Amino acid sequence: MKFQGTINTYSLIEGAQKATGLTVIIDVFRAFSLEAYLYSMGARQIRPTGSLEETYAWRDRDPDCLLIGERQGKMCEGFDYGNSPSTVDPERIRGSLIIHTSSAGVQGVNSAVRAERIITGSLVNAAAVAAYIKREAPDEVSLVCMGNGGVAPAREDELCASYIRSMLLDEDMPDLDDKIRDLRYNGGEHFFDPALQEIFPKEDFYMCTKRDLFNFIIRIEKDDKGLISVMEQ
Repeated sequence: MKFQGTINTYSLIEGAQKATGLTVIIDVFRAFSLEAYLYSMGARQIRPTGSLEETYAWRDRDPDCLLIGERQGKMCEGFDYGNSPSTVDPERIRGSLIIHTSSAGVQGVNSAVRAERIITGSLVNAAAVAAYIKREAPDEVSLVCMGNGGVAPAREDELCASYIRSMLLDEDMPDLDDKIRDLRYNGGEHFFDPALQEIFPKEDFYMCTKRDLFNFIIRIEKDDKGLISVMEQ
């Protein structure tokens, strides 16, 4: 069934601030691919945090929580893991509270102040995102491509938005898999730089470009302690 509402496409932090309706904050490399993998590994709960101060405060509140995330791609000081799905230990993730911060995706969630509802998006669950939107049938959808650091466009996020849009409109993307593979040379080059493997391991590229791997979406909620990423089948 073709989606009948309005579809807006925005970019970067500025775009997140403009987004209205049911808003999809897209970050393929790597924040929201990572969160999907964390839930697939059995994370108990993920809480996105906008600032390092807020992130570190969670460690004081709950010494058993895991701090995961980055600034400029690099794992932050004192964190358990960086923003890298290939380097986390599933045994430590299972049953844990995860506190997650990033330079783009999580900042987009915090910036989407006009959104009616927020879910996250990535290639690994794009089909589930489109199915959820069709099921919810909102009047308006905003697809926000967070890009690099929330300030520069990124091909992978734009491709993911185009893919979600195509599914909403029941349109084919016959060249999709070719375009995903091409990200290795146009957007994902840093994952194959030998000098950057500690920060951007090449396995992250392959994990983040496995489209439609998961059949759940991640919805953003808020309570008196802050934001929560909630997995929903």
